[in-house]
Parts: sequence; structure tokens; C-alpha cells
Amino acid sequence: MSEGIDAKQILADHVFDARVLAMSTPTIFREAIDKGLEGIVACTTRISSIQGNTLTYRGYAIEDLAENSNFEETIWLLWNDRLPTAAELEGFRKELFAASRLEPEVKELMKTLQQAANSKTHPMDYLRTVVSTLSLRDPEVADNSEAALRRKSLRLTAQISSIVGAYERVRKGQPLVEPVEGKGLAWNLLWQMFGKEPTADHVKIMDTALILHADHEINCSAFSARVTASSLSDLHSAVVSAIGTLKGPLHGGANEAVIKMLKEIGTIDKAKTYVEQALEGKQKVMGIGHRVYKNGDPRAKILRKISERITKEAGQPELYEMSVLIDDTMLEKKGLMPNVDFYSASVYHCMGLPHDLFTPLFAASRIAGWCAHVIEQLAANRIYRPRGEYAGRTDLVWKPIASR
Repeated sequence: MSEGIDAKQILADHVFDARVLAMSTPTIFREAIDKGLEGIVACTTRISSIQGNTLTYRGYAIEDLAENSNFEETIWLLWNDRLPTAAELEGFRKELFAASRLEPEVKELMKTLQQAANSKTHPMDYLRTVVSTLSLRDPEVADNSEAALRRKSLRLTAQISSIVGAYERVRKGQPLVEPVEGKGLAWNLLWQMFGKEPTADHVKIMDTALILHADHEINCSAFSARVTASSLSDLHSAVVSAIGTLKGPLHGGANEAVIKMLKEIGTIDKAKTYVEQALEGKQKVMGIGHRVYKNGDPRAKILRKISERITKEAGQPELYEMSVLIDDTMLEKKGLMPNVDFYSASVYHCMGLPHDLFTPLFAASRIAGWCAHVIEQLAANRIYRPRGEYAGRTDLVWKPIASR
């Protein structure tokens, strides 16, 4: 690269090409790669994007969708690049419902897996395994045509929601309940989890949460799905890769870590001290900060309002008050603001959702985005094959084992 090219401007303008990297030596590129590919544009996408201070799905602001849309319509939007007509949405809802019924063999498998699990098995491990076995029963598993991908995406999106709901009953030894026709994914997820009709408010909150978590540009798990799909593997494998990635506490697992943190703090008078000690010890405060948003995550702002209301209604306002104090302290001390995981933790807790199901619920939403990314990836595929900047020795010569 000639000295006249401004490497920082290349990154700022998002005009990055692997060939440029291969020919370059500036530190700016090496640092970007060393820090989790920060600033590197990995692909072209039309699915979602962070524009200014908000997140957009196919050009629609997340605030607009959270206020006016529903999860089924959002899935359609992510997969089709437009909002559906009333007839299309109704037909789509019916297809999702038909696909949401788990086959008897899958139900038996879930019970068998639960018996085989140990006390340290996380629900995300369970979900990953069940989704993987769904590929054995899908006759289109190896078909990567767009039509087959869309049919498989619909089945997986509907079934993951049912699996998450059924898991809670399986591990409690309770009988599984069937989804109810005419109800949406949010309603049926809560119904299949608890076996009782959910309140309209809880359904609305769950529906909003599913919309907020449905996609988020080239996030860690979406990238995993795209990388797996780029090898021309199957959709199930790509989704299993994404589930494994989402499990991590630096990605989807952060919401579970947040409620653990709030419970550990216990009372509001200890919150500020907890944060200060964490910063002193260079420990991460879960749910705070984001790689891309520098002026706050718009999804967190929506969830914060819900958290303020639902914690009061649940008689646990201290969870919101602690969260706000942590939020304010981190902004004051580090200039960092909360991400989507931070306030979703107190919201889910006050809805009575088991803490270890927070991340599987994330998966039940993000499956919509993962499928959209796989469909988009395979429409103009090129296998991912990045380079690594070698930093080891190059002057070694093999010696016989006796002389080492």
C-alpha cells in the first residue's frame, strides 16, 4: 500500500477489501484484527444495520417496529425485505403454527436427553443438541435452494420456540402442552412454558422482546452462522453454530449474567460500591457497553421503560433502581451505557421466567435473523477464509527426539 493511502479513512468509509489487507502493513489493520475484527466490514447485507443512534431492520427503525409491529411480521420483514400484506401475514402465521407442533419422536428425545443431562447442563447445551437432531428428521436438510432454505427457516423458527417452552416442563416432569391455534409465537411460548394462559401484558412484553432481539447486523452469532453456511453446509449446522456462539456470556449469555449480578448486589445501597470495586479489579460489569453503539443501545432504552413499570408491578422496584444506579455510575466512571441485555434481565425476572432460560429465549428470537443471514449468504456465496497475522518464530529446524 502506498504511503498516500489513509488506512483510517478506508476503515471509516467501510471500503475494506481483503486484498488491501494482504498488501498492507500499517498498525491500524493489525490492531483491528487483534481486537475481534473491530471496524472490519465482512460482507454486504440488506438485513439490518446500525444507523446513527438506532438499529434498523430492512430500513425500519427498531423503535417504530417495537411500538407498532409484532414478531411474526418482523420475521417476514427480515426474510422478505418488505412488510407483508394482511393476507400474507395471516398465511404466514398459519404456517408457523402448523410447523410449531413437535413430533412425538422429538418430544421423547427431549425427555431422554433430560434424563441423560447432569446438574451442570445448561439449557443452551440442551437446545443446541435438540436442534442438531432436528436435522436428522428434515428431508430437505441438504437442500440449499432458496425455496428449501425458506421452508426450513420457517420450521426451525417455529420449533425452537416450542422447544424452549417445552424444556421448562420436561425438566420439571410436567406434561407437555400443545400450541394453541390462532395465537402468536409469543403467546404460545409462554403457554407452552407455564401451561397457563399468559396475561395480555406479558404477551405484549414478550412480543416486543422478540422483536428487539431478532437481528443485530453482523453480530457474533450471525457471523458464525454465515461462516458455517459459506462452506455450503446445511441450515441446521449454521444454526447450531450460532446457538453455540450465543451461549457465551459476552454475547447472548450476558442477560443471565446481569440478573445474577443484581441478585449478588442485593440492595441498592451496595450497587455503586459493587461497580467501583469491579472497575478497580478490572472486572466486567455485565450488560454495560457495546462495541458499536457509543451513544447508547436503542433497544436498552425501550426495555428500560418496560423494566421501570414491570418491576413496580411485581413488587420488586429495587431491581430497576439498582439497574439505574449501575447505569449512571458506569456512564459517570467509564462513559459506557447499557446494551440490550441489561434491562431485559429485570424484565424477564419479573415475568417469572427462569433465569437460565433468558439466553434460550434470545435464541428463540434471533433464529429469525440467523435464517435471514444464511439465506442472504447463500444467495451470493463466497467461503470465508480470513488470514491470520503470524507472530511466531520462523527459524526453527526439526531435530531427532533423542537430541531435543
